[in-house]
Amino acid sequence: MKDLINTINDDEYFKFLNEIKKDIINTRKKVLLNANNELIMMYYRIGKGLIEKNKYGTNFINNLSTDLKLEFPNADGLSARNLRYMQKFAKEFEYDAILQHNVAKLPWGLVISIMDKVKNMEERLWYSEKALENLWTRTQLEHQIATNLYSRQALLDNKISNYEETLPIELGKRALEMLKDPYVFDITYNEKALERDIEDALVSNITNLLLEFGNGFAFVGRQYHLEIEGEDYYIDLLFYNLNLKCYVVVELKTVKFIPEFAGKLNFYLNAVDMLLKKEDDNPTIGILLCRDEHKLTAELALKDINKPIGVAEYKYLQEIPEYLVNNIPSIETLEKRLNNKDTEE
Repeated sequence: MKDLINTINDDEYFKFLNEIKKDIINTRKKVLLNANNELIMMYYRIGKGLIEKNKYGTNFINNLSTDLKLEFPNADGLSARNLRYMQKFAKEFEYDAILQHNVAKLPWGLVISIMDKVKNMEERLWYSEKALENLWTRTQLEHQIATNLYSRQALLDNKISNYEETLPIELGKRALEMLKDPYVFDITYNEKALERDIEDALVSNITNLLLEFGNGFAFVGRQYHLEIEGEDYYIDLLFYNLNLKCYVVVELKTVKFIPEFAGKLNFYLNAVDMLLKKEDDNPTIGILLCRDEHKLTAELALKDINKPIGVAEYKYLQEIPEYLVNNIPSIETLEKRLNNKDTEE
């Protein structure tokens, strides 16, 4: 045992040790990723074969499943249901698209959800990329699909902001991609709710709030206090976005957009840049959430403001069309399923 005790006390040694640890961790991740990639591509090849061998009739897949299970009794994924998903996968996805858009890096359960719930190929590939980028679970992916994240976030023409005019080119593009319109909050609907009531409801389930705002958002505080020249000011919601490397100020209004809102948010952005922003942080970004964004009015209000502000509408989950609501898991279901394995049922 004495030989196992480390007696080296040298900075260069520990630096080398940490480099090896990091390399081992990264290599393990790559091995897992490659294993998943091989599995998905095997499913694709099996699916192609099933398409070619459909001459055997309606019981062909059932018989094949039975024979495969006899040969590989401990293997998962060989049910007739899963074989039919492989066939669907090979029929509806192109080989090049799978590789180019990292579909093969996704867990099979997520691929199934995308096939079942998204029909447009462009949207399917977009959700594949976002699921991998944000490390969504299957439940989180289905929630984002059900609330139509693609149209709320991917379609840039729908968004109101001056991000691209007030931020460096790449940062402005990424900030605009981060913005959603509308935001959808899973809280109790009440037209007479005060802004603070809504904030209370949002912050009471911070996991769902961060899920809606997206990847990289870290919650800093609610009614965040700033003191300027002896006066007290309170930011509704303050975040830090780790991907954009900047603070994000969110102001929440229970009424339609009016130009004065932009002026107040501009003041908060200047204050955060002066009081909180570090030297290596990017400029603070603002998001103004209203019950109705009044597109033209908002665009005119932002025209000559030199701080980055986005304006978006927010909705309650109960306001989403019924055909979508029925597909969205409740908070209780979400919490129960978050740790479920992404495998076939």
